[in-house]
Amino acid sequence: MTPFKVCARLFVLLCLICQSAANAWAQAYPSKVVRMIVPFTAGSGADTISRIVAGGLAEVWGQQVVIENRGGAAGNIGMEIASRAPADGYTLAVANLSHAANVTLYGNLPYDLVRDFSPVTQATLAAFLVLVHPSVPVKSINEFLSLVKARSGAIDYGSAGTGTPTFLAVELLKAQAGLNMVHVPYRGGGEAMTAVISGEVPVYFGPVAPSLPHVRSGRLRALAITSAKRLPTLPDYPTIAESGYPGYELSNWTGLLVPVKAPKETIAAIRNATVKALNNPAVSKRLNDLGYTPVGDQPEEFAAYIKSEIGRLAKVITQLKLKAK
Repeated sequence: MTPFKVCARLFVLLCLICQSAANAWAQAYPSKVVRMIVPFTAGSGADTISRIVAGGLAEVWGQQVVIENRGGAAGNIGMEIASRAPADGYTLAVANLSHAANVTLYGNLPYDLVRDFSPVTQATLAAFLVLVHPSVPVKSINEFLSLVKARSGAIDYGSAGTGTPTFLAVELLKAQAGLNMVHVPYRGGGEAMTAVISGEVPVYFGPVAPSLPHVRSGRLRALAITSAKRLPTLPDYPTIAESGYPGYELSNWTGLLVPVKAPKETIAAIRNATVKALNNPAVSKRLNDLGYTPVGDQPEEFAAYIKSEIGRLAKVITQLKLKAK
């Protein structure tokens, strides 16, 4: 046997050994507790989703998934911590629409959402309801938009704060429909909801889950939904897009990321387990009941989606000349 053939056979054997070892490692993952960093406070929407998904993952893996709340700075503190974690698949970061907005809102972030992370999968998508106080003399979204145009600059809207999804949902519509409304920021979604229920502000674009009880009790009136399509669970509420503003859509997505350079087979293992968890009837029902639509797309699809959201929100934030302090 020639030296060349010996080397060739040794190379093939080495490749097979490496592949076998990689496969064995992937099958063994996870062999210890997995940490899920939630960059928002306990009880927040992102925290609720994370705990439901973490429970599903723990069931799939037979391994504990620990939630670590690292809230503050609009989700930036937790993401910075996650970006510095080892890229071994044992630290997952929960990101949402706020992080895509933060790329433009903050001039000097201590992490890069695109360069420092590898997307795993989008877990959920959640729309907002256009809510008005019952004293507002409108019954549909088109009547509401006509009223806003007729009373240009005289109608206030509440939000959970400048730059939050509840703020951006209104500002996107204002830009597309040519509306003039006055922004009244609150310190969170709870305060904004209380304000519209009391009539302190007449309008609020609120998350589905906490809004529905007030709509059903008659304390608020829902006019439309901000998703691209009607929700199967709320078929009576039209989308803003179908109401004369095609292309309008603002939904708060939530997904999993890992520190960049995590092995591709690890990312695939996490994504596959997440999809299994989301397809669990008990998990999907809990999410649907709270107004969240399970997704579970491929890593490359989620990566493209994040980049498109960064670009889309950047246009609005730049147009409004917004900057976080």
